[in-house]
Amino acid sequence: MASSGAAAGNASLASLWSEVNKAGQNGDYTRALKSLTKILQVAKDDVTALHCKVVCLIQNGSFKEALNVIHTNTKILSSDVIAFEKAYCEYRLNRIENALKTIESTSQKSDKLKELHGQVLYRLERYKECLSVYQDIIRNSQDDYDEERKTNLSAVMAALSLWDKETTEDFDLQETTYELCYNSACGLIGQGKLNEAMKKLREAEELCRQSISEDSDFTEEDIEAELAIIHGQMAYVLQLKGKSEDAIQLYNQIIKLKPTDIGLLAVVANNIITVNKDQNVFDSKKKVKLTNAEGVEHKLSKHQLQAIEFNKALLSMYTNQAEQCRKLATGLQAQNPEYLLPVLIQAAQLCREKQHSRAVDLLQEFADQHPLNAAQLKLTMAQLKLAQGNVTKACMILKSIKELEHKLGMVSALVTMHSHDEDIDSAIEVFSQAISWYQENQTNSPTHLSLIREAANFKLKHGRKKEAINDLEQLWKQNPKDIHTLAQLISAYSLVDAEKAKVLSKHLPPSDTMTLKVDVDALENSTGATFIRKKAAKIAGEQTKEQGQGDLKKKKKKKKGKLPKNYDPKVTPDAERWLPMRERSYYRGKKKGKKKDQIGKGTQGATAAATAEFDASKTASSPPTSPRPGTAGSGASTSNVVPPRHQKPVGAGGTKKKQQQKKKKGGKGGW
Repeated sequence: MASSGAAAGNASLASLWSEVNKAGQNGDYTRALKSLTKILQVAKDDVTALHCKVVCLIQNGSFKEALNVIHTNTKILSSDVIAFEKAYCEYRLNRIENALKTIESTSQKSDKLKELHGQVLYRLERYKECLSVYQDIIRNSQDDYDEERKTNLSAVMAALSLWDKETTEDFDLQETTYELCYNSACGLIGQGKLNEAMKKLREAEELCRQSISEDSDFTEEDIEAELAIIHGQMAYVLQLKGKSEDAIQLYNQIIKLKPTDIGLLAVVANNIITVNKDQNVFDSKKKVKLTNAEGVEHKLSKHQLQAIEFNKALLSMYTNQAEQCRKLATGLQAQNPEYLLPVLIQAAQLCREKQHSRAVDLLQEFADQHPLNAAQLKLTMAQLKLAQGNVTKACMILKSIKELEHKLGMVSALVTMHSHDEDIDSAIEVFSQAISWYQENQTNSPTHLSLIREAANFKLKHGRKKEAINDLEQLWKQNPKDIHTLAQLISAYSLVDAEKAKVLSKHLPPSDTMTLKVDVDALENSTGATFIRKKAAKIAGEQTKEQGQGDLKKKKKKKKGKLPKNYDPKVTPDAERWLPMRERSYYRGKKKGKKKDQIGKGTQGATAAATAEFDASKTASSPPTSPRPGTAGSGASTSNVVPPRHQKPVGAGGTKKKQQQKKKKGGKGGW
């Protein structure tokens, strides 16, 4: 009976294994799991069954369950047997550091484990190590996945160029696919070759369209979605080239497509925010939501995530969200204590709150803690002091930056500020220190000589000719043929040592060699001539005759003054017409209570035109008066009549007013 039971058990296990095999070939991993569970009920410690169960769980995307099976059966599943599956589960669960430990603890690495090692190093942004891993894989493998490996290799090279600003050797990768073209374009962007990068991106777009067009199931929307990442990089290149409007248009087209790649959406939204800056803040606040998608931190590099957080902090500052700005900046600084931008954001926020002293103190504190970044921070501090109008303090801060004190830009800034404070001695001292540095390190270099010349010109400009002599002599010794410098030197010596000036003047070229071929008459007759040569005196008789003719010529006809349009020569003009009406002697002021005739005022049903006919004061025998609007004389045109839409309803206002007046006269309140 026992032997027959064992035989039956073996038969059932065999049938279960055949089911597992069949389900695996068909890709039905759920069914395979059911059969494996039955097998493990019979044989708990079956290594193959446990291994197959882990693989089926991975194929179904159940990475946590697969990892639990591995952890609960560590004695049975040794690290060498299950290393790849364990590392892959950790990689997919974004436990990248754990995955790296699992891979490195394995004594013998299979080809698939090496490829996973490359992916893990790429996610950890250890690009140089990743590059060497992929080089080794490509060199020692021969299968159908060579193109995918080359694509990964080109991605690593692009990342090195973009983020680490390092160029690698040319591996002569044939750009036969759009992925290879795209990665090559990214590498060119990192090198600053924007025009070449745009050409590569267009090639990648064309190759992508060709590969997709072979599949008839793709619609136009599917094609555009596939091209979205290429168009996003094109927009970035346009933005770097200063073509912001074209870039924004492409960015918005990508967002309208609603691609499933949350990393792409986050980068595009961030770039739109950078174009908007402190303008169109409402649009920027909407775009920020796209950068907060769940899981986006696993899709982007550390550089990209830092840039997004930095732009969020800036947007908070622009929208006057001071606390939010400080919170984001502090978070950035906690991630990377030596990162300079968070401190600058906090200082900018304090300046917006008009707390300049606190901003300077914050920058000074950070500069003391991180001497490597002190120069940039001190430049910002000097700028803040200048904004406050404290030029002297700004000069002190700039002078404390020892590594920049000899730079031409620093010398120029300090000399300008000292000149503004009228501290000429300090400005000359700045020149002297810079010249002495170049004298020791870069003697007679173009920068050294240009500094000496500028110092000499500055001293001559401010009347320090004695001090300028040494500089001019040094310049003249370097170039004895420089006549301009020699002339300046002679001019300076003429006030200090006249004999020396005479000796030096002998080095000037002869005067005949210095004459310029200039047509004097043409120069005098030119439009820019300010001196006119006087002609010789002529005979007295001719002179008086010419003067008489000249006087006749000089007499010009007086232009008649313009007269007013309604001028009447018969009427004597008013002598007080130039005075304002109120200042004239006959002004009596406006009479109150008497209004002009208006339409609608009068007896019910009457108009001003009708009553005028029966008004004795307006008959032909009366003296003429200026026509009033709304009336028409015998010879007047109808254009003076007020149109009906301007008239009040007949009998409305005037009648009521008169009735009220009558009531007042005859009412109870009368005398």
